[in-house]
Amino acid sequence: MLKYTFDWSIVTSGKYFEWLVSGLKVTLELSAVGIVCAFLLGLLIAVLKMSHYRPVRWIATAYLEFFRNTPLLVQIFFWYFGSYKVLPTAVNEWLNSTNFEFAAAAIALTIYTSAFIAEDIRSGILSIPKEQMEAARSAGFSYLRSMQYIILPQAVRITIPPLVNQFLNLAKNSSLAMSIGVMELTYQARQVESYTFKGFEAFTAATVVYLGLSVVITALMDLYNKKVLNPHRA
Repeated sequence: MLKYTFDWSIVTSGKYFEWLVSGLKVTLELSAVGIVCAFLLGLLIAVLKMSHYRPVRWIATAYLEFFRNTPLLVQIFFWYFGSYKVLPTAVNEWLNSTNFEFAAAAIALTIYTSAFIAEDIRSGILSIPKEQMEAARSAGFSYLRSMQYIILPQAVRITIPPLVNQFLNLAKNSSLAMSIGVMELTYQARQVESYTFKGFEAFTAATVVYLGLSVVITALMDLYNKKVLNPHRA
């Protein structure tokens, strides 16, 4: 019978623990950048998708269909290997002078997630009675002003739960960034395994951390639901 000696001290102390901590920091940074940018971009795409101008709607629809239906890993490779063909030279030079791998992963995560967020926000907008838009327009608001001050605040509030799910997915999808050398949590767990041959301990530690992040975010969402969305619910 094959026996395996577990040694959790490898991932709870010493330099390998520090590797995992540094990987967690990169994961949090990548997730934070992706969440903020994906939300803002998704909000813009949702508004464009509901434009009265057909060309604008067609562009938004093409964006949504393309990025929602192509694998994230392929998109990460696209931005990593092909960004110099798409982005301006000045932008590529700036990216290369900073942390290009991180930037490529952040761009891919942002664009990919924004496509799903846009549909969630659009669903929230459609749930708002159309009479509110008509009332805002009759009061002298333009379409964009009506969306900014009347419709979007309500829509975003309604779509908080599905948005949180998208944020959770983004945090977990950030593990794919290891494929282009971003030293996030999964990458560091793989490094620990390579140096120690203790893959079970390394990836168990990474799994526990990802699970902890998900539980914390879910708990915050539940608290938001109780305190904000349903304050009078027992």
